Amino acid sequence: MQTNQNNLKILLSKVPEVTIFFWIIKILCTTVGETFADFLNFNLGFGLTLTTIIMGIAFFILLYLQFRATKYIPGIYWTTVVLISVFGTLVTDNLTDAVGVPLELSTVVFSVLLGLTFLFWYLSEKTLSIHSIYTRKREVFYWLTILFTFALGTAVGDLYSEQLGLGYLLTGLIVIIIIACVFMAWKFLKLDGVLAFWIAYILTRPLGASLGDYLSQSKVNGGLGLGTTVTSVIFLIAILAIIIFLAVSKIDITAKSETVETNQTNGSKKNVFTQTIAVLCIFLVVCIGGYIWRSNFLESQATSPQATLGGQLTGFAKIENQMLKDVNSNNFASAKKNADVLENQWDTSEAKLRRIDGTTWTKIDGTIDVVLAAARSSNPDASKTKSALDKSLSVINAANNSASKTGSSQAALSGQLTDFVKIENNLLNDVNSNNFTSAKKGADDLEHQWDTSEAKLRRIDGSTWTKIDGTIDVVLAAVRSGNPDANQCKSALKQSLSVLNAANK
Repeated sequence: MQTNQNNLKILLSKVPEVTIFFWIIKILCTTVGETFADFLNFNLGFGLTLTTIIMGIAFFILLYLQFRATKYIPGIYWTTVVLISVFGTLVTDNLTDAVGVPLELSTVVFSVLLGLTFLFWYLSEKTLSIHSIYTRKREVFYWLTILFTFALGTAVGDLYSEQLGLGYLLTGLIVIIIIACVFMAWKFLKLDGVLAFWIAYILTRPLGASLGDYLSQSKVNGGLGLGTTVTSVIFLIAILAIIIFLAVSKIDITAKSETVETNQTNGSKKNVFTQTIAVLCIFLVVCIGGYIWRSNFLESQATSPQATLGGQLTGFAKIENQMLKDVNSNNFASAKKNADVLENQWDTSEAKLRRIDGTTWTKIDGTIDVVLAAARSSNPDASKTKSALDKSLSVINAANNSASKTGSSQAALSGQLTDFVKIENNLLNDVNSNNFTSAKKGADDLEHQWDTSEAKLRRIDGSTWTKIDGTIDVVLAAVRSGNPDANQCKSALKQSLSVLNAANK
């Protein structure tokens, strides 16, 4: 009789069994959530607010269908997961970009909300197992938990990958290591299965996001350059294929004894409670310690504290001015490429610039988002793009012209430009011998090393850095010309060397 009741509960369960396919499709859904939101926001030019409204409506429609269903239906369930991943991500993005809520605060708030959801769920139902989702109340708790896991995963992922400058690839690798440690603890150290499940479930969000960004970002931004459209299509096809496979094979609805799992949990409540406290303490120490360490590291990169963004936004103004020229000449192919460059450099500089002036950074970030959406639209409107660029340039130039308070406390660039002087002297020798093939390779080396050193050198003396950067741009343009003029190259190199040598003394 008891066995029949357990089997009935499994049949009534509204969620799938946790198999390898569960985790694969979960990561795929998270990745699609990241790339599809970007596709609507930027490629179709909907903007963050409209994208959130559209995805919110779609999510609640599917959630309604999920609640109406009397059993687990793969198509409805996993479509709901895809949409909740998008909606949960957009909730955090809106708080950060539209409202200006710091990621640290979002992380704390969503952690508390998730913790309270778990607490009330357990107090009400005496279990947090997803194998027990066969009542309406448990299903409400379940989907509320899923929503908060995506929102929290977004906040934590963005905090470490963007604001603290770790990047999505490194953040993704760190998440993989943590998930592997959780798996080993469950496999060999008898970590509670339900606890291990929810830890992994939260962490798969930043993992999926890092995978999505790596695949969709352009090669110049360190990705594979597939784009959000191609990446979304590939993963949606993969999700559809797995859903069809699961619907036919029914692997994810194989009956599993709920009684055994529940009895194990009830018989070791004290042990599970101890494990939960231990895991929370470990995560608090690692996360807070990592945050403090990374923050101190970023601070140590600066020779002295910077009070304003004055003089540090020239590069972004230059990119947007170039985009404006592209738009005025209706060259949207070039404008979209420069949009990629703008996004990459802005994201790379976030950790430093946001720390200097978070309020101004957030204001500029909002205008850049509008620029990216307008330029990347599938059918870009020239007037709309110009308006977005004009507004963004106005904000950037205002911040860039603000008086810097670092004054004479800044360290000089003296002695730190020797490598660049050496590269340009070699370039001059190549030009004098009409070896422009070698000169172009030298130009690539110059640009790479200059860009790599930007964060440090610009922080030391932003004004001088900007002056040198301008001369280097002229050198690169002259040397890389389709039909380079030797005299023009020599003149550009001599001018740049003059500025470099003066600053290097």
